[in-house]
Amino acid sequence: MMTKKYVRYSSAAIIICAAAVLVFFIYGWVQPASTESVMYKNPVFEPVLADPSVLRADDGYVYAYGTEDDWGDGEGGRVVPVIRSKDMAKWEYISEAFRIKPAWKNGGVWAPDVVRYKDKYYMYYTLSVWGDQNPGIGVAVSDSPAGPFEDKGKLFVSEEMDAYSIDAAFFLDEGTPYLFFGGITSGIFGVQLSDDGLEVASEKFQISGTGYEAPYIIKREGYYYFFGSAGACCEGADSTYRVGVARAESLKGPYLNRAGDDILFAEGDTILAGYFLTDQDHPFAGPGHNAVITDDDGTDWIVYHAIDVNYPKFGHGATRRPLMIDELVWTEGWPSVNGMTPSFKVKQGPAFGG
Repeated sequence: MMTKKYVRYSSAAIIICAAAVLVFFIYGWVQPASTESVMYKNPVFEPVLADPSVLRADDGYVYAYGTEDDWGDGEGGRVVPVIRSKDMAKWEYISEAFRIKPAWKNGGVWAPDVVRYKDKYYMYYTLSVWGDQNPGIGVAVSDSPAGPFEDKGKLFVSEEMDAYSIDAAFFLDEGTPYLFFGGITSGIFGVQLSDDGLEVASEKFQISGTGYEAPYIIKREGYYYFFGSAGACCEGADSTYRVGVARAESLKGPYLNRAGDDILFAEGDTILAGYFLTDQDHPFAGPGHNAVITDDDGTDWIVYHAIDVNYPKFGHGATRRPLMIDELVWTEGWPSVNGMTPSFKVKQGPAFGG
């Protein structure tokens, strides 16, 4: 004869088993895909993607954007080429970012910085010609990371800011949008933006002295890290472009190198270069104009362009600058790149779950 106690135990066991089966199936559906790193070899995209910006979009792809350039394939200049990848080792060309090129001043669309903001994709870009003494920065917006981007026009030009206005970099600090910009001749500056990201909302403030361009800022473990590019960007094998780093406890600085020197008056610590190479077989010089992205394992990757010293310039005189990646290694609160030079052998790459 079955007792009430036995019935209770049997019922409990059935409930536990059913719950376990339910948890298994639920877990199987909601468990994120496991990450798996890939092997890569620089350059990861050719022929050109200069001044790269990079982001992970909602569709799982990593997107990269580059300066308007002629790839030497007979197609003419591509106005902000857009490429994408699942693993950052293999990339596919998608399109140009603009159907209608911005025309609020003459020039090419250079150094785009594309970010996810206000449920849209914002592109801050430079409009300039080579040697322009009054370049400017504009903004465009898209619902998709692949574009097309709708130009919202000029934010400012150099004469209005009393600072050389190139190489915009967006940074969101505790909900407040900022834009950093500047060039080697004037220094690096920042301004607060309006909440919609389409207007300047403050006076400029300076974070770096002359000698740097292409600012990029990340926040990590309580510090703001400044990445900037110094030297000559586009002189083929003779290019001296290099990436330096400094950090600050406040977004507005002061940004100090390892020795404690303020980069308003000193240079940051060089973490990536090519001008001092002693390996005559090393194929890359002039690495710089970087962005940073974090993979699914929490590893940071520096994304940049460099110059293939063995490849001739294009017919129109531009230096060929393909897309490169390398791991950022953090030691005692400071980033570095192994060997301080672009890697050119097969290496373990980023880990993404797709």
